[in-house]
Amino acid sequence: MTKKTHTLAAQDTPDNASIYQIDPTPEALDANHWMTTYSDLFYNDSDNYWEPPISREGLADIARANAYHGSLLIARANYVAGRFLQGGGTRRRHIQAFCRDYFTFGDAAFLKIRDGLGRVVRLFPLPSMYLRRRKNGDFALLERDNIQRSYRAKDILFLPQYDPQQQIYGLSDYLGSIQSSLLNKDATLFRRRYYKNGAHMGFIFYATDPNLSDDDEKMLKEKIASSKGVGNFRSMFVNIPGGHEKGIQLIPVGDIATKDEFERIKNITAQDILVGHRFPVGKAGIIPQDTTNLGDPTKIGSEYAKDEIIPVCELIMDEVNSDPEIPKHLRLSFNTTIATE
Repeated sequence: MTKKTHTLAAQDTPDNASIYQIDPTPEALDANHWMTTYSDLFYNDSDNYWEPPISREGLADIARANAYHGSLLIARANYVAGRFLQGGGTRRRHIQAFCRDYFTFGDAAFLKIRDGLGRVVRLFPLPSMYLRRRKNGDFALLERDNIQRSYRAKDILFLPQYDPQQQIYGLSDYLGSIQSSLLNKDATLFRRRYYKNGAHMGFIFYATDPNLSDDDEKMLKEKIASSKGVGNFRSMFVNIPGGHEKGIQLIPVGDIATKDEFERIKNITAQDILVGHRFPVGKAGIIPQDTTNLGDPTKIGSEYAKDEIIPVCELIMDEVNSDPEIPKHLRLSFNTTIATE
């Protein structure tokens, strides 16, 4: 995944007014291919591990791209961790960290902590961001200064989301909504720049009145020029004795259209992100556009738990509890019951 940075270019006009515009550099994505397209995994021979199919740094950055995507990742992890009862010799926040990795990167791992006799006494989550697999099945944890910490395959409990194109790593289930996440971010950043830089053309000041003196014209130019920056939308009083109707006009330049388009983009991309996570609108705190009815929260919560939360709890329990090295007192237990009225 290529990280894209939007930049602003400034140009000086003859009257020293700066005009800011979006750098026309094209998006660093092949328009004919989806950004997650890959034909094969690359094995990094120099570092001795498989490279993930999608940049983990890119996935982590996108989690902070807008108000929806990252919040949904946290919510999904919290719902699963909230059903944790006991096991693993671990704490609930460790389960929450495991779930965050699982939903963000598509896989998660527990390290088996052993005693002096080699018995498993505790489970501890390893950060998927820096976890890599080797050809022999062992794992490497990337640390600072190009240092790798190696783990044997039998010391790692690895839970990936299924990817039909490869079986080395997992693949996040929300990837189909990444473009909407980025568009939502771009729309917000563009809107902020539009208001903040203060050098945009919000209107055309159009004057045809012959009674407008040179001094008045100079004064109006100074007033308009000095209105740039924060608080640039101010009121202006103009008095021209003997002037005629429509001698001075303010012609908006796309402000209303831009506002409407901004709201439309934000609403559509928000819905796309929710669909990508299969997350109910009511639980996301978003009021549907066509109605104010969010439905019965109890029923929605029960259905969501049955369809999305409990299946993940069962996957985690199955992966951990089926390992022959995990003693009974370390087996994970989640609440898989659904509350009824």
